[in-house]
Amino acid sequence: MKKKRIFAGIAAIVMVSGMTACGSSEEADTADETTSATTTTGVTVAVNTEALKEEEEDALSDVMSKLRDVELENKEIKWLAHYDINPNTNGASKKVEIEMFEKKYGGSIKWYPTTWDNRYTDLSTNILGGEGIDFFPSDANNLPKGIVNGMFVPVDDYIDLDSDIWSETKNAMELLNFNGKHYEFVTGVTAEQVTIYNTQTIEENGFEDPWELYKKGEWNWDTFEQMLIDFVDVDNDCHGLDGWYNEKALFLSAGVPMVQSVDGNLVCNINDPTVERAMNFQYDLYNNGLVLPLEQYDWSIQPQMMGEGKELFYFCGSWGFEGAPETWETKIPPENMAIAPVPSPAGSDPYQSAVLNGFVLCKGAQNPLGVALFAECSILAGTDENAIAISDRKLRDDSGWSDELIERNKEINALAKEYPVLDLAAGCSADIASLTTDGGSTIGTRAAFHGVDWATNRESTADILLMLVDEVNEQIKES
Repeated sequence: MKKKRIFAGIAAIVMVSGMTACGSSEEADTADETTSATTTTGVTVAVNTEALKEEEEDALSDVMSKLRDVELENKEIKWLAHYDINPNTNGASKKVEIEMFEKKYGGSIKWYPTTWDNRYTDLSTNILGGEGIDFFPSDANNLPKGIVNGMFVPVDDYIDLDSDIWSETKNAMELLNFNGKHYEFVTGVTAEQVTIYNTQTIEENGFEDPWELYKKGEWNWDTFEQMLIDFVDVDNDCHGLDGWYNEKALFLSAGVPMVQSVDGNLVCNINDPTVERAMNFQYDLYNNGLVLPLEQYDWSIQPQMMGEGKELFYFCGSWGFEGAPETWETKIPPENMAIAPVPSPAGSDPYQSAVLNGFVLCKGAQNPLGVALFAECSILAGTDENAIAISDRKLRDDSGWSDELIERNKEINALAKEYPVLDLAAGCSADIASLTTDGGSTIGTRAAFHGVDWATNRESTADILLMLVDEVNEQIKES
């Protein structure tokens, strides 16, 4: 029976896969641009070859002196993902970690494009075909099931966790420690979502700035909800909270995920009172009409309303406003763009839904050492002061970020590093994901934002969810 379950799991992972009434101002006249990989064939991407400033070259040399002195026999590492890690045509310049990887090791990254829906199918095809794909994005969907299904292998043989470089992320890597082995090159911890708002909308409605509330220790669920209540007026086209993953951000801001690893074992928290509190809070927001009614907009988010003054808050990762300002989906002018952390319950620590940035190592990787060295370049790019200064300059020049916006983003990411919450539910199995994160709008952690009360939701799923998590624990032990 267990062999059948594991075989089914392998099959599953392969198949998975002008301001208006709310305020008066000029409408942002910008053009939206989105790009994505839509095929699984090779493509050519124009590379921004912007040269570093002379003083930055010297600073970068100092940073690179902290890297291992290793000669890579194979200079190329193969990256399969739904996005290119190399520079693109969307106004972004070469990332500092890529500069270092090229200059220190002569390295290069070959992109194998895929799509979000096809990424596991394409990875499986390449693994079975012996292409030697080296690394793959780590996200909430691939661990621990990628271990059980033989997609990913441990990284421990290629790094020294006791070295100075890995001291920055060593604790975070323990969140994905299974059977005493580590399965991700964790290169940094960032906030998965931030609260985006338009300062002009805040001022015109007489609200206190959310960032100032945060600095005073008063930015919490209560002040967040009250602002929404005071702002929302559907009849006048004024809406509250928008975003694809706003329910996840608020759920995890309470501090307890649905599934987590404790001392190497998976634990299901469906009966935890903190989970109940988070679900009830979201249910109340929905019932009070404080969340954008997506059904009225063909089930699509409307971030451009932020620039029009028609929405108060939008949850998105900070990547949503990288690149040239004219590509920002919110259409908020750079001078009015502001962010704050996702609020947590009053009196609690400022928990943040955390992203463990990094990569997983693929089975059959031909250049695992190259990936490890690139990961170390990425760690230094996010922690060394000289490297950070270069990245900051790029954000100012390429993305129009103010110094204040840059510093706020750093502080929010520091919160995520200090108070990280990581939900492993979607990464356990397709069955667990269908009962928690991916089962649609009437079940799991999304249901409260669609009018399903938590008591009903929990009663329908608790017993089977607890059983399924126990099964995955057994599969991990066997693997």
